[in-house]
Order: sequence, then C-alpha cells, then structure tokens
Amino acid sequence: MHLWHDVAREVRVVTQLQETDLGLWRFSVDKYHELIESGVLDEDAPVELLEGWLVEKMSKNPPHTLATTLVRRFFENASIAGTLINLQEPITLESSEPEPDLSLIRGHERDYALRHPSPADVMVVVEVSDTSLKRDSTWKKRVYANAAIEQYWILNLDMRQLEVYTEPMGKEYTVERIYSELEMAEVWLEGRVFAVAVRDLLP
Repeated sequence: MHLWHDVAREVRVVTQLQETDLGLWRFSVDKYHELIESGVLDEDAPVELLEGWLVEKMSKNPPHTLATTLVRRFFENASIAGTLINLQEPITLESSEPEPDLSLIRGHERDYALRHPSPADVMVVVEVSDTSLKRDSTWKKRVYANAAIEQYWILNLDMRQLEVYTEPMGKEYTVERIYSELEMAEVWLEGRVFAVAVRDLLP
C-alpha cells in the first residue's frame, strides 16, 4: 500500500513536469507490466506509461464519452475486414504503453490473448481531446510518431475539428490535415478512401 501511495505521488509530479532529469520514477515497459501483474498497480488504475513516465489519465466528461462513441460508430460502419476496434485499451510500444481513446487494430480478438497490439498491428489511433489537448497534441503525438503508428487522429472538441496526422518520420508526422466541423474528411484505410462528416463525430 505504501508503494502505491509513493507511485501515485510520483504520477502527480510527472503529469506536471513530463520530462525532466530530476530523478523521478521511470519504468521500462517490462517493469510496468510487473507492477500490474504483482498487483501493485491495478490494471484499471487511471494511469498509462508514456516514454517511461507513469502518467495519470485525464477524466472523461459526457461530451468526451459521446464523441468516442461516435468515432467508434464510424469505424463500425466502415466495416473494414480483418480489423477490430479497441476502446481505451493498451498498445505496447518500445518505452510506452498508451491507452488511446480508440484504436483500429489489424487481426481478431484472439490474436491478442497473450499480448497487447504492437505498432505493426495498429492502423489508426484516436484521441478525443478537450482537457487533454495539450498532452495529445505534443507528447502523445511524439510517442505515436516515434513508434511509426500509421495514422493519428485528434478529435479536437474545443476547436470542433478533426486533425489527421500521417506519414510518421522520427518523432514527427510529416503530413497534417485539419478538417473543420463543416467539412468532409477523407481518410485512407487499407487502401480505400472513406469520407466522414466531421460534425457527425462531434458531440
């Protein structure tokens, strides 16, 4: 119990500082898994691992929840064969294990009975952003680009727009498309173009 309190305290500090050399606790992905498997961290604990930092996840309000549901419905209606839709489920990267609001994954549920999806398995990650916008547009975008995740979407509730980032190179995405609430977004998924009215994704 004392260890969990220590971890929680570090989570609050790291959430504010993000990247420092002050000797705060950092974890490898394997150590993070050990914390979960040993029960020190509950698998439903409101944290995720970003570049070795244990970071507190933002709370979700009703508009955020609705927007996540609307994005999921779009992917369901797209009916892309050989894919599954995950909601707030982990993706295992080299030094991170984020839990995006939604991810479109290649394969079937039983393919991941013993592991979480890796970057090669991921077609799209989506973050619904309001209170988390700063983190999603900087830190998480870098994490996903560095892992060569093919597409990263930010559904920006404050600006009421869809931001689509593609063609990762290093720690950046080299192509950025921003669609306003009044536009139709065209996105490539498995060699097909899908159109979606941005307003249909927004609460």
